[in-house]
Amino acid sequence: MATGIKIDLAAERALAKDFLNNFAGPRGEPKYLNILQDVANRKIRAVQIELDDLIHYKDVDDEFLQRVTENTRRYIGVFADAIDELMPESTEAYAVDEDRDILMTQRVDESADGGADGTDPLQRMPPEIRRFFEVYIKAFSKVTPLTIRQVRATNIGQLVKISGIVTRCSDVKPLMQVAVYTCEECGFEIYQEVTARVFMPLFECPSQRCKLNKAKGNLILQLRASKFLKFQEVKLQELAEHVPKGHIPRSLTVHLRGELTRKVAPGDVVEMSGIFLPMPYYGFQAMRAGLVADTYLEAMSITHFKKKYEEYELKGDEQEQIDRLAEDGDIYNKLSRSLAPEIFGHEDVKKALLLLLVGAPHRKLTDGMKIRGDLHICLMGDPGVAKSQLLKHIINVAPRGVYTTGRGSSGVGLTAAVQKDPVTNEFVLEGGALVLADMGICAIDEFDKMEESDRTAIHEVMEQQTVSIAKAGITTSLNARTAVLAAANPAWGRYDMRRTPAENINLPPALLSRFDLLWLILDRADMENDLEMARHVVHVHQNLESPALGFAPLEPSVLRAYISAARRVVPSVPRELEEYIATAYSSIRQEEAKSNAPHSYTTIRTLLSILRISIALARLRFSETVAQSDVDEALRLMQMSKYSLYSDDRQRSGLDAISDIYSILRDEAARTNSMDVRYAHALNLISRKGYSEAQLKECLEEYASLNVWQIHPSTFDIHFIDA
Repeated sequence: MATGIKIDLAAERALAKDFLNNFAGPRGEPKYLNILQDVANRKIRAVQIELDDLIHYKDVDDEFLQRVTENTRRYIGVFADAIDELMPESTEAYAVDEDRDILMTQRVDESADGGADGTDPLQRMPPEIRRFFEVYIKAFSKVTPLTIRQVRATNIGQLVKISGIVTRCSDVKPLMQVAVYTCEECGFEIYQEVTARVFMPLFECPSQRCKLNKAKGNLILQLRASKFLKFQEVKLQELAEHVPKGHIPRSLTVHLRGELTRKVAPGDVVEMSGIFLPMPYYGFQAMRAGLVADTYLEAMSITHFKKKYEEYELKGDEQEQIDRLAEDGDIYNKLSRSLAPEIFGHEDVKKALLLLLVGAPHRKLTDGMKIRGDLHICLMGDPGVAKSQLLKHIINVAPRGVYTTGRGSSGVGLTAAVQKDPVTNEFVLEGGALVLADMGICAIDEFDKMEESDRTAIHEVMEQQTVSIAKAGITTSLNARTAVLAAANPAWGRYDMRRTPAENINLPPALLSRFDLLWLILDRADMENDLEMARHVVHVHQNLESPALGFAPLEPSVLRAYISAARRVVPSVPRELEEYIATAYSSIRQEEAKSNAPHSYTTIRTLLSILRISIALARLRFSETVAQSDVDEALRLMQMSKYSLYSDDRQRSGLDAISDIYSILRDEAARTNSMDVRYAHALNLISRKGYSEAQLKECLEEYASLNVWQIHPSTFDIHFIDA
């Protein structure tokens, strides 16, 4: 019977060796031999054997594949033995790892001299200690990942693929793989392979020489000669959409070893393939647990669902698509309309949210001071204007996003909590929503319903982009470089026109000044608009898709690819624009000083907001410098954010659109003490007040017929006839 198993193992090893030796990649190159050459040259340490390759290899049958997937732990050893036999000599010079390489040379020399007693199995050098590579078996890419609930007792020992969200990561610690002892009596090296999380050290020398001499040689553990692996423990939790009604999400412990460590962070949505194994309890826990064992997943491969912008690698067709889109003159509108196309209207809100995704680069001054590049936006509006839907969609598009609500979040839940680590019993910091959303977006719904004490936790994050903690003996500062997207209702549920904007908004000035854009969305009765919206909603309800936009809306994956490419550009503001921006800022301050009830608080942060929005617009065009059109669009968005208030002011003052446009242009001519106003400048002025180009042209024609001004036939510039 034993010989049968030996022949079987030898045959399996021969087949594995044949596969590694002869499998050809897509271009006909020896795929695995090239990987082994890189391992020999110490460029990489991981050898990943893909089941997708095994299924296409001519000599591999279904039975072998089944054995590999159902008894993966054993076949890792089979492939490792085959790699040992095939490992080529190094062809390039590499940096010598002194401890490991010198010890290995010494051991090989000793065994050649007959130093080690060949008959003693404990003195034979285990193959694990010679290896400077790790073997992983990757599951089929086409297999649908299981949820944590679907992994059952029948999957023990098998290769399974699971999707989930990472909730906790331990520190990376060394895990002993081979313990090496030296005997004080006979001087031999004794090896002990460690396969579990705990092991019983040897105390007496088991070598033949010590037994013959009847000497109980004392063993000393040689840590420098032993072999350790990097080890990290991760908690994987079910995704919200996989949890059945009325249940709470389940979680599973995942063990990452070697090169797979430090690949995930809390908050990442991942797909992991690995071996589902039992883990017996030890010590007092074993007495309490009896025959029950805990389970864990020994990870073999990790795939991120959404890559970070920095790690995003463009595929061939994506690069062409981005180049095509970049050449499109109307890309700004197309990208913004591709955000939540099912939601009617809100064109300018969507443009602002697109700029939130793009952001501006962080600035670090020579003295170490930092200026944030992330945009913060607050959507404040009446109930039923699709604020929460916009928030959800943005979190879906962003590679890293966390969604919370005001009532369900405490100050600690947003920043960081001190908890006891179940493994080490030490106090550790667990990052809250804002820390999890580092380098991403944190969406906070029902912002107005948060407790005032909890809301103050956000102040530091929004400007300094850190979370400072001093509790339970831990004093530290955590990074929270996140863009905050908040949605809130006005103070009395709906916007009350009889009260001032400051009373309606009901947020402290310290917080309001930190938002780059505070968008007021009021739900107004308008016959034409309401009819269009109703048709749109009914169409979406019936057909489960948005009506035709005149172009195919871009998929979230394409949006992510475009934004990741745009974020690599670092535009600068040219000198000739500095005066223009400064003048624009000072005029906004003057306007606010004149108005009785300010709609927002204009501080120097507003100037930084103008710069950030302008740079984000330049990024969208892949431009290295900011143009004046970018600054004008930034100023227009700032004005449009209060558009619904201005429209109400106009209704109260009794001015129709045409008369209001005329008064704006007349005031501008009086301010500059000139008889001429350029058309582009006029369009910029009126668009800031929320008017369209069609309304401007209508005004020009009407007042030209009254001989108030003359219009240039080709450039449409305005010349006042009467001073």
